[in-house]
Amino acid sequence: MTTHSALWRRLDTPGHDACRLAGTEHGWELAGTAVFRHHGEAVRLSYRLACDPAWHARRGEVRGFVGADAVDLAVERTASGAWNFDGRACPGLEGCTHLDLGFTPATNLPQLRQLALQVGDAADLPVAWLDVPPSDLLVLPQRYERRSEEAYWYEAPSVGYAAVLELAPSGFVRRYPGLWVIED
Repeated sequence: MTTHSALWRRLDTPGHDACRLAGTEHGWELAGTAVFRHHGEAVRLSYRLACDPAWHARRGEVRGFVGADAVDLAVERTASGAWNFDGRACPGLEGCTHLDLGFTPATNLPQLRQLALQVGDAADLPVAWLDVPPSDLLVLPQRYERRSEEAYWYEAPSVGYAAVLELAPSGFVRRYPGLWVIED
């Protein structure tokens, strides 16, 4: 089974994120922990994302804390494409096949792997997005354009972010301008 790991340093606030990608008998699993400061509070969020062999999200979980508040969240995408967040249905996300956790650069990897764009190609890919809790599961429109073997133009217009993402050989984002960079 394929296994890769990455350690990122946060650029906009003190913090780090360590993640491991592993192939499983049912597809792929990302597991990691992000530790950083958010609005002056310490945050530790451990996450796990299970994907099918085609890199589509099946389920995710986030556990830890934001300041004094405990976090224990579960997200599931059913075989019919419906999303559940902590046991409640989330209508409006049916067109999304990926779960993007906004507090880690790790969850861009399944999207990039599934798209498998050739240099010069572009694609719009709305995702189910969960940012630093407490937050809801929302649709995040995204656009990827492959500029080279190691670089993608990335836009998330609803959150006002656009930049060239540089990839590591593992497929993880090496440089997420203004937010994260892999520590070599």
